[in-house]
Amino acid sequence: MNMPDTAIDTLNVLMIDDHSLFRAGLSELLNRSGINVVASVSNGQLGVQYVREYQPDVILLDVRMPDINGLEVLAELNQHELTQPVVMVTTSRDEDDIAQALRLGAKGYLLKDMEPDDLIDALHAIHKGETVIAPELAATLARVVQGKQSEKGRQNILSELTPRELEILVYIADGGSNKSIGRALGITDGTVKLHVKSILRKLDVHSRVEAAVIAVEQGLGPRQTQKRNEVL
Repeated sequence: MNMPDTAIDTLNVLMIDDHSLFRAGLSELLNRSGINVVASVSNGQLGVQYVREYQPDVILLDVRMPDINGLEVLAELNQHELTQPVVMVTTSRDEDDIAQALRLGAKGYLLKDMEPDDLIDALHAIHKGETVIAPELAATLARVVQGKQSEKGRQNILSELTPRELEILVYIADGGSNKSIGRALGITDGTVKLHVKSILRKLDVHSRVEAAVIAVEQGLGPRQTQKRNEVL
């Protein structure tokens, strides 16, 4: 499992989720990965109180909860001017939930069924100031931001990518991790990582999610990749 870039500072997280079994499982995973769970609660109001008390580095917050839901908790955290990055960890792929979470300042929107390594990497990236959205939600995110960005200037944006980079971009848009992409293409994780860095640089974006959105906007998908490989 991937470990943090530095072993000096421990990442402290606080979890707010009404499913006790999920909290227990995720707490064990995080602790094994060197991430300290300072508190784990099922109640949104208590969660806000604990955030003020424990001052965690990152807050993990479910969307769908009884009484006060995750989006309402996020709004309350804003009212109290609590500035720790909030990550929605949920099963909800609802477009409105994603849009509202981002509008309220969430720094991450992750899915509960994602790969453990990808979750750990996402939390460290968010702690460093990045915004991370589950790659599987690229198409939904593209609809959320539709109209905010002009497609002018993007028409030829993919022309700088090599055939291999285009192939990897399709896997990124499909939610693939470096490991899964490497297995599918018969190359190492390190090689995939180098290609991803090149893709981000050429597309002038800072995250895999932004690259995935561009891929979706440009109509890239497994069928296009298959056809391209057949031609090549």
